[in-house]
Amino acid sequence: MIMRWWKAIWENPSLRRNLVTLAVMMVACLALWQVDLLPRQDPQPGRKERARVVEVDNSDLMTIGLVQKGVQALKVEILTGRWKGQVFSASNIVRAQLELDKVFEPGDIVLVAVLDDVDPSTYTLNAQDHYRIGYTVLLFGLFAVLLVVFGRLTGFNALLSFVFTALVLWKLVIPLCLKGWSAIGVCLVAVVILSAAIIFLVAGVTKKGVTAFTGAIAGVLASALLAMLFTRLFRINGGVMPYSLALLYSGYEFLSLPNIYIGAIFLSSSGAVMDLAMDVAAGMEEVVLRRPELPRGELLLSGLRIGRSVVGTMTTTLLLAYSGGYLTLMMTFAAQGTSPIDFINNPYVASETVKTIIGSFGLVLVAPLTAVVGSVILCRHHKDMTKLDNS
Repeated sequence: MIMRWWKAIWENPSLRRNLVTLAVMMVACLALWQVDLLPRQDPQPGRKERARVVEVDNSDLMTIGLVQKGVQALKVEILTGRWKGQVFSASNIVRAQLELDKVFEPGDIVLVAVLDDVDPSTYTLNAQDHYRIGYTVLLFGLFAVLLVVFGRLTGFNALLSFVFTALVLWKLVIPLCLKGWSAIGVCLVAVVILSAAIIFLVAGVTKKGVTAFTGAIAGVLASALLAMLFTRLFRINGGVMPYSLALLYSGYEFLSLPNIYIGAIFLSSSGAVMDLAMDVAAGMEEVVLRRPELPRGELLLSGLRIGRSVVGTMTTTLLLAYSGGYLTLMMTFAAQGTSPIDFINNPYVASETVKTIIGSFGLVLVAPLTAVVGSVILCRHHKDMTKLDNS
């Protein structure tokens, strides 16, 4: 049976190419997992453990309007590690900050920090937050199963590209930016790596893949240049990003928030850019397969028509994605009767405007750029054509 499978793989160039690409991606993911560019300088003593709340005392909590303030006294049972089964006293400080505060109830699973040598009868733990790792793993597992069951090999490729993207961001982009590297350069290189990995994983190293990759990178470069120009013109300093000031005050005052903001613009829109480039390249490849004799000019027009059909919905996708994250901000302005002039000039609104429109610029530009590239690479009606195989 193994020999039969091997023969089937060997006789199918497309399947063989996909399996090789898949193996390379898996090795790349394992290699990235081992990368540690920003090790902890001062590891905290003790360890984080999972615990169950068994008793709650809210007598020191007081309600102030819509929020609460005070200290919540708890009894928690440690569920993991050295102190498993031991009951500790714990405290939960509530600071009247709705976005950060949490109030526990009996039965809740929480994350606590426990020192190596403590006495359960006298030591009081700090209940840090709800324990969400279990549900996170469950949610990702359901997503992975659905993706693989529905997409089969293509779905597994998409899942692998998802994991690879997360590793590139966590293991390379974030540490290098924290080390003081140019956030624009780091994000640009990351987008190139991710675009190559994701597009060639899905399409293979084919004419279609090269067309989509070239068009996507051209669109990202255009977005980067526009982001650098209009961030300066709009006078956006990057401080509107969540936790940006906390980052500077954590010992990273040398970081350039405007550069991080610019990098985040084209990094966040690169996924939609890749998607649109692949749509145009795949459509043009299908046209060539049906009409191999089609001249280059007509193939270019076909690519432009394909791009027009999808670019409208993609730009709306970006608008909905960005505006959804700031829905409460817009509701606040609407509730206060803020004038359009004040609304547009607000730094938070201005930053989201730049992010949305620059991302949409990249999408609009990537369609004709991919069509131009595809008319050169995919066209069969000329002598000097690339020797890459079609997928």
